[in-house]
Amino acid sequence: MKPRNMLESFNCAVEGFKYVIKTQKNMRLHFEIGVAILLLGILLDLNKIEILILCGTIVSVLLAEMINTAVELTIDLITDTFHPLARIIKDITAGAVLIVSLNAVVVGYLLFLDKFTRQIENGIFRIKQSSWHITFISLICVLSLVIISKLFFHRGTPFRGGMPSGHSAMAFSIWTIVTWVSQNNLLSVLVFVMAAMLAYSRIKKGVHNIWEVIAGGIMGTLVTVTTFQVLSR
Repeated sequence: MKPRNMLESFNCAVEGFKYVIKTQKNMRLHFEIGVAILLLGILLDLNKIEILILCGTIVSVLLAEMINTAVELTIDLITDTFHPLARIIKDITAGAVLIVSLNAVVVGYLLFLDKFTRQIENGIFRIKQSSWHITFISLICVLSLVIISKLFFHRGTPFRGGMPSGHSAMAFSIWTIVTWVSQNNLLSVLVFVMAAMLAYSRIKKGVHNIWEVIAGGIMGTLVTVTTFQVLSR
């Protein structure tokens, strides 16, 4: 049914976007990455031209994914049996998405390379200038408390499974150390993402449940913050 006015056309457009987001895993992934990259660009203080280039690149990836989805649905609507040409058309549109995505990677690399390099080098320099013994004591405290907690809850072994997750605790302890010492937002975000991925992998492998991982993360963060507050005075 054809929209009767501009408002209905706008609503139809929004519904189409919502449908692709809800049903297409790749679209959700591209959308989430696009938002994260845009926020990172703002955080790193990209200029107006760089932000415009970034927005244009992100939009091109999302448009390519939406067109790919529309073509696939159209082909499925026309024929419900396998046809070589239908397969080729789907492959071509998927290839278009791939090319646009590769272009986005190149654009992101060129825009962020210098800023990433400077930020990370500054953060690493500050870490090198810090007192290493506080970091060492923090990690020992976290590891000891994890083992004691596992013995208390009688779940898992000291170095595998149980409450809380030792991997999560150590990962978020390291994130807290890097954040505290480097005072570098970019480096902190990168290490946080790595810590979160490691924690998620423990859930994915079935070694821990989500609450054990969350408990480990909170423990690692709080113990490390407390250690630095006490010993940095």
